[in-house]
Amino acid sequence: MSIAAAVVTIILKGGAAWLTGSVGLLSDAAESLVNLVAAIVAFVALKVSIKPADDNHPYGHSKAEYFSAVIEGVMIFVAAAFIIATSVERLINPRPLERLGLGLMISVVAAIINGVVGYLLLRKGRETRSATLLADGKHLLTDIVTSAAVLLGVALVAITQQPRLDPIVALLAGLNILWTGIALIRDSVNGLMDIALPEETNEKLEAVLDRFRQPGAIEFHAFRTRRAGSRQFMDVHVLVPGTWSVYRGHDLTEDVIDALVEVVPDIRVSAHLEPIDDPRSYADEDDY
Repeated sequence: MSIAAAVVTIILKGGAAWLTGSVGLLSDAAESLVNLVAAIVAFVALKVSIKPADDNHPYGHSKAEYFSAVIEGVMIFVAAAFIIATSVERLINPRPLERLGLGLMISVVAAIINGVVGYLLLRKGRETRSATLLADGKHLLTDIVTSAAVLLGVALVAITQQPRLDPIVALLAGLNILWTGIALIRDSVNGLMDIALPEETNEKLEAVLDRFRQPGAIEFHAFRTRRAGSRQFMDVHVLVPGTWSVYRGHDLTEDVIDALVEVVPDIRVSAHLEPIDDPRSYADEDDY
């Protein structure tokens, strides 16, 4: 859907820029070209990320999504540089615009297409916690903001007959696109660095542990969470009396894991059972 939308909007916006001679509309078309490249890269990344774990990738391939988001961020930088350079040149050498009414109508249609597709991508991205879909959806919605600014600039040119307003608006749009690229790359790098789950999610998980905690008898430590693409992971050490049987300790651990998964259904929990009265159980506390 994203690839198809990018192709259609490139044709529409490119046609509008050619009809009017507007550098603002040209910058809008350039961003749609970036959308196309980003959508193709995202499609490939998603195909890789859903592959099951194998001998070389025992934890799966979900982090492939972050590479897609990084590439999209870099492509946004390229588009922003082109837009800014073109805007500065046109600001120095302004040119009159033509057929503004028709150009504006075409661009509005392209913006509506991006808006619908961007909304659908964001909705599905939130459902699946897909870094790729979220990045692509945010990019398309940012494209709408850019399109709106460009359309406003072109409309002001038509009203005021001041051609320099067109490159000024395009320059502002380029800076806005640049900021979007920075945000995408930052989020992707955080994912590659195994950033912890959101604070509200961690609080829910810790609340579950508190339900099982019995001071001096049942405790937990080395609590950690991380995200890898659309997958979520948690590690925890379960401390129980050393006199318990392995069966009893394992039974409690399974109950704890079941309760954690009930709160965060698709989290993968790794629990390590330890005797609470053994000093070696606490030797790794400084590592977490």
